[in-house]
Amino acid sequence: MVRFCRAYHLLMSERKILVTSALPYANGPIHLGHLVEYIQTDIWTRFQKQRGNQCLYICADDTHGTPIMLRADKEGITPEQLIANVEKEHRADFDDFGVAFDNYHSTHSSENQEFSSLIYTRLRDGGHISKRTITQAYDPVKNMFLPDRFIKGECPKCGAKDQYGDNCEACGATYSPVELKNAVSVVSGEKPIEKDSEHYFFDLGDFTEMLGEWTKAEGHLQSEVSNKMAEWLENGLNQWDISRDAPYFGFEIPNAAGKFFYVWLDAPIGYMGSFKNLCDKNPAIDFDSFWSEKSDAELYHFIGKDIIYFHSLFWPAVLEGAGYRKPTSVYAHGFVTVNGAKMSKSKGTFIKGRTYLEHLNPEYLRYYYAAKLTNRIDDLDLNLEDFAQRVNSDLVGKVVNIASRCASFITKRFDGMLSTNIDDQALADEVMNAGDSIAAHYESRDFGRGMREIMALADKVNEYIAVKEPWQLIKDETKQQEVQDICSLGINMFRTLMIYLKPVLPVLADSTAAFLNDELMWEGHKTLLTNHKINKFKALLQRVDMDKVDAMTEASKDSLAGTTPKEEKKKAKKVKTAKVVDNSAALANPLTADPISEEIQFDDFAKIDLRIAKIINAEHVEKADKLLKLTLALDEEGAETRQVFAGIKSAYQPIDLIGKHTVMVANLAPRKMRFGMSEGMVLAAGPGGQDLWILNPDDGAKPGMRVK
Repeated sequence: MVRFCRAYHLLMSERKILVTSALPYANGPIHLGHLVEYIQTDIWTRFQKQRGNQCLYICADDTHGTPIMLRADKEGITPEQLIANVEKEHRADFDDFGVAFDNYHSTHSSENQEFSSLIYTRLRDGGHISKRTITQAYDPVKNMFLPDRFIKGECPKCGAKDQYGDNCEACGATYSPVELKNAVSVVSGEKPIEKDSEHYFFDLGDFTEMLGEWTKAEGHLQSEVSNKMAEWLENGLNQWDISRDAPYFGFEIPNAAGKFFYVWLDAPIGYMGSFKNLCDKNPAIDFDSFWSEKSDAELYHFIGKDIIYFHSLFWPAVLEGAGYRKPTSVYAHGFVTVNGAKMSKSKGTFIKGRTYLEHLNPEYLRYYYAAKLTNRIDDLDLNLEDFAQRVNSDLVGKVVNIASRCASFITKRFDGMLSTNIDDQALADEVMNAGDSIAAHYESRDFGRGMREIMALADKVNEYIAVKEPWQLIKDETKQQEVQDICSLGINMFRTLMIYLKPVLPVLADSTAAFLNDELMWEGHKTLLTNHKINKFKALLQRVDMDKVDAMTEASKDSLAGTTPKEEKKKAKKVKTAKVVDNSAALANPLTADPISEEIQFDDFAKIDLRIAKIINAEHVEKADKLLKLTLALDEEGAETRQVFAGIKSAYQPIDLIGKHTVMVANLAPRKMRFGMSEGMVLAAGPGGQDLWILNPDDGAKPGMRVK
């Protein structure tokens, strides 16, 4: 198992890289949705290290805020005790999933306090901090201002009860929390009042010109993110509230009693604080060489698409204003669904990392995520049946199968020695020469494409062994050398494939290295092991057992059915109040509910131009019950776009659509609607309501491709 705190040596290398990823909040466990980010980032950093680059991966717990203060109070412990307990749990989960941070710290640290004050002072002195009075909801019993999510009430549109925040789960309506009917404080149960308070703001608009240039510059952002930033910049940037009022667990703003830093203690300050902590522990690492304005190091950040605005605008602006370097690139990823739907506690698909670990090998998940990850902002579905089948097929049935077919012959008949002869040089060259292509996929974070290429090679090696049939040849005493040659090549090809898979499967790679007496360094893919002794083969990986997958799902129902029985009761009550459309008949027999239309001629159909489109933006349409406004890209760069109003609001939240590919009627004449011009039509299937699904093409289809 990979150790959490690893010893490492700083080597002279071609590249100097610092990698960060979003800080997990110290108010709950790590779940499988979180893990896509950390596994993705870990794979990329492991690849860089395997190539010999100096690559440091840092993170920390985000440990401040009202939720932590309230939870600690509820548990009868101090916030410090709470965050210490959670940090222990987080570290254990990350360690067991093989996420090898070079440093893991906390935002409640001396380093963070130092940087928060320093950066604030520099921004203030530079004229980038403003103060103004705002009106907020206030709990008169607890004497505290309430964040939006701490106010609940009835939806002002449909009347659904127990709604939080600014979006109704029942009807999808958007609103301000103050518009909720019969609103109460979650903390005390009392009706909130409105109260004025002076807040501190970062003037993000001061950096509009710089951000316009930075967001458009090649390589800083993914194209779809860059396009979205351009829209926000065009609409004007708002001031960013960086303060909260007491009581609040965190650090006070200098010379502002009762005012506490908010939002920016995780990014960028949390990353800087964690890195400074690493530098203090390892004097060979120089802080300024990575963070100064003149730094030539590479700085990358991996995050979810839900916080892309903050990290693509706020973070670079703060660093610019405080005299530090900006990130080289910010990479966003999509959300994780389980079995095609949002993670659900009631269905047992809201799965904690620890619950997974109690039932399944963490490397299964690392591989499955890698196999589905692209360098786009696509959502990733963890289909549990597909998960089991793919891991069993790819890792057990293809890669490990090569070693299991060949190893025993080498160890039993040839004293563990690999042959000096290469039985099929063409096959060996093909597998070894794939290294540059696979490296390019890793570098560009297109892991899924890399995994497909690796598995295609594994298929060819297995086919070679199947044709050669060493298990038959071994019966012929005159064929012994041939058997050694065949099996030696098989073992070498297995080694090369495991070199390629090492960033994804570090534990399996360690076991393979012990079996082969080889370090599996990346450059090793260019060579073969000849006249080389291997050790006795032991089973490297077990098949995924669906019974264990089912047990994990069931355990998730038990452990995460809800915070308290009371809350589950409220949730059930809320569901009853929601408007439900009975589509059961249509779902059971779509043709009966909606018969096939009259025949048309082929020429009629040929007039329709169906194209693959990428949804680069989606948003609610004010005062529209059914419509979402979609911005569709018909090319990879997002230069050719269409605005389409789609009646899918009942089935989708806008954020869940961004980054998806779909099918649209591209040559439909534009229609002027009350809300704007609709320039096409998105295709969807289903009877309606929540039972509606937009059409998704298979991986590989690109925007602009014609559907034939």
